[in-house]
Amino acid sequence: MNAIELRELNKSFRLDLKVGRRQALNSLSLTVQPGEIYGFLGPNGAGKTTSIKILVSLLRADSGTATIFGLDPARNETRKRIGYLPESPVFYDQLTGREFLRFCGKLCGMRGPDLEARSTRLLEEVGLGHAGDLQIRRYSKGMNQRVGIAQALLHDPELVILDEPMSGLDPIGRAEVRDLILGLKKRGKTVFFSTHIIPDVEMICDRIGLINRGRMVSEGSVSELLDTREARPIEVLVENVTGAIDGALASEVSTIGAQTLYLVNSDEALHRFVAAVLERRGRLVSVTPRREGLENLVVRLLEQDRVAA
Repeated sequence: MNAIELRELNKSFRLDLKVGRRQALNSLSLTVQPGEIYGFLGPNGAGKTTSIKILVSLLRADSGTATIFGLDPARNETRKRIGYLPESPVFYDQLTGREFLRFCGKLCGMRGPDLEARSTRLLEEVGLGHAGDLQIRRYSKGMNQRVGIAQALLHDPELVILDEPMSGLDPIGRAEVRDLILGLKKRGKTVFFSTHIIPDVEMICDRIGLINRGRMVSEGSVSELLDTREARPIEVLVENVTGAIDGALASEVSTIGAQTLYLVNSDEALHRFVAAVLERRGRLVSVTPRREGLENLVVRLLEQDRVAA
C-alpha cells in the first residue's frame, strides 16, 4: 500500500470576475512508498502547497483522489498518522516553546510524563533545548521553523509532511534538519517535503517529483532523472600524443605541457577517440563524464515545459 497516492487531482481557485478561475492543479498524479523520503520540487505557484493542503484535508480537490495509506485524508484515523508543518507557520507567540508542544500534545491525546519527556527530547533534537522556556514571540524565523518541526513529530507519526522545512534556517540548521529527516527514515517513517533548496533534495531524497503549472513534469530517483538527460560530454585527458587528432572526434579544450584536455560528445565517439590516441602512441590519463547537476536539470526541464506550453 502506498503511503501517499494522488490520482488525477484537479483544483482551481476563483481570482476575480475579470480573470475568472485559475487552475492550480491539472491532473496531478504521484505515489510515495512507505519509508521513502520524497522531495516535492517546483517554482512558486507550481501547486506544491495546494497539493499538500489537499493531502492534509485543509482543501478539497475539484476532482481526482488523494489517499494516505489507502485512507481518506479527512478521516480522524488518517490524521493521527500524519505530522504536518505548514509553510510560514504562525504559533501562539505568548507561549514558550515547551508550553506550545505541551498544548499540541494534548490536542493529540498525549498526557503526563510521556508528553513532558517527548517535548524535552524533541526540543533538543531540533536545536531548541536552550530556548524551550523562552516565549515564541522572542524566537527568530529559524527558531519558529524548528519548533514547527518539533510539533509535527510530537505524536510520532508514520508520515511526516513538511512544507518548506528548510525555510529561514542557516546552513547549520539545514544540516541538522537533513540529519533529522534521515533519522526518521532509519526509524521507518515516510517523509514528504517541498523545498526550493535543490542541494538538500539531491543529498537526502530517495525520489523526487518536479511539478510546474499544476502538472507533473518529471518523477523518479535523482540518478534516474540525471540518466535521462541528453547526451553528455566527456572530458578526456591524454598525454604524449604525436600528431593531430581528427576534430570530428573531439574538440581540444586546453594543453599544458605534454597533457591535452579534449571534450568528446558521446560514448560512441569516445571509443574511436581512444583508438586514435593509442594509434598515436599517446596515454590516457583520465576519462571524466560531465555530470549535469540536479539544479541545472530542473532549470532545463522547467524551460522545456514552458516552451511546450
